[in-house]
Amino acid sequence: MNMKGSVIFLTAAITLRMVRTTHPDCSIVLHLQERETECQLRMQTSSGQPLTTSNITDGCMVEWDGVSCWPVAVVGESVSVLCPQPLRKLNSTPVFITRNCTSQGWSRHSVPYYIACYKEDSDEETVDKQEYFASVKLMYTVGYGVSLGSLFIAVLIFCIFRKLLCTRTYIHLNLFSTFILRGIAVFVKDAVLFADETVDHCTVSTVGCKAAVTFFQYCVLANFFWLLVEGLYLQTLLVFTFARKKTFFWWYTLIGWGSPSLTIAIWTLLKSLYDNHGCWDDLDSGLWWIIKAPILLSVFVNFLVFVNISRIIVLKTKTPDSSGGERSVYSRLAKSTLLLIPLFGVHYVVFALLPEHVGLEARLYFELVLGSFQGCIVALLYCFLNNEVQNEIRKHMKRCMSQSDNNTFNLVTQDRAVDEL
Repeated sequence: MNMKGSVIFLTAAITLRMVRTTHPDCSIVLHLQERETECQLRMQTSSGQPLTTSNITDGCMVEWDGVSCWPVAVVGESVSVLCPQPLRKLNSTPVFITRNCTSQGWSRHSVPYYIACYKEDSDEETVDKQEYFASVKLMYTVGYGVSLGSLFIAVLIFCIFRKLLCTRTYIHLNLFSTFILRGIAVFVKDAVLFADETVDHCTVSTVGCKAAVTFFQYCVLANFFWLLVEGLYLQTLLVFTFARKKTFFWWYTLIGWGSPSLTIAIWTLLKSLYDNHGCWDDLDSGLWWIIKAPILLSVFVNFLVFVNISRIIVLKTKTPDSSGGERSVYSRLAKSTLLLIPLFGVHYVVFALLPEHVGLEARLYFELVLGSFQGCIVALLYCFLNNEVQNEIRKHMKRCMSQSDNNTFNLVTQDRAVDEL
């Protein structure tokens, strides 16, 4: 039995598909696992005994060599197989792999699997891919780090300056929280799934890695739904001028946190019952649409909100009855939200309906690199560049400077009084 060629082949195939920023494409490994299970059943059926690879005296038993299942054969018989479908070279003539049944058992393979099935990339191509994925990982690590720092500062500012707190800023704080959770979830997922390079990521299936992926998916869902809430709130503000904003806020909270919780609960239940394989990060699974569909729905609704808000703002600003103050409020509130809705929706729609393996490099750049800086952009638009926040910080700084000057004046006065005494 020639296992060396099979091991070399599998190692090369898995290494080629290993992307540290995302889980490797394990369809080949999963395919081989299914074929191995089928082969083991054939072994049991043919021998009527527990699984074994020993040979009978007048022929060869069913044997699994790591890639193909060789059937029962008599001495002197030759058996030929093709490479499994996922492993065949593209645009090449299929190569038969032949083994002979001898009195000593199965002979060596006529052609090693790594020659018949697998065409290895050149060293230059492999190095280029490794450098690309390493640079992507570095960029999105920096991006999430900058975003987390910016968001924490923004949250701190809103917590210190309590006068800024209102329904609008509470919604902003929830959106900040989802970006913070999303950034943390990315680092947790990377640490759990890819920290140990010796682990076989295609077959590992632990509670920890499943929990990390589930937490990550929840944070992504919550992030998209709170972006939707931002758009819905602005639309409510423009349409219902005298609406009870606190009542709407509780509905927004239900949408922003409740919808992702319900979606993840359903997805987790179905995954545990019907697709409990690996770390639950198989994007080819049909259950992936339980998460993907709500995200697409939120992006689609956000786009409709974007169009409707644009229409309302144009009408409001052209209305003769609206005062200059109202117009400035409308334009100020619309400015940040209208920037966010297309910015965080369009890039996802471009790839959402395409298979996950299509445009991998562009997808990684848009969804990981640019997406990692989203939190920083949100903090800039809703906090650092916000006029109300800037004015409140200026007032606080003036008070501090005034107090400092008063303290200095008091100290000087006290010193003079002491000198006179």
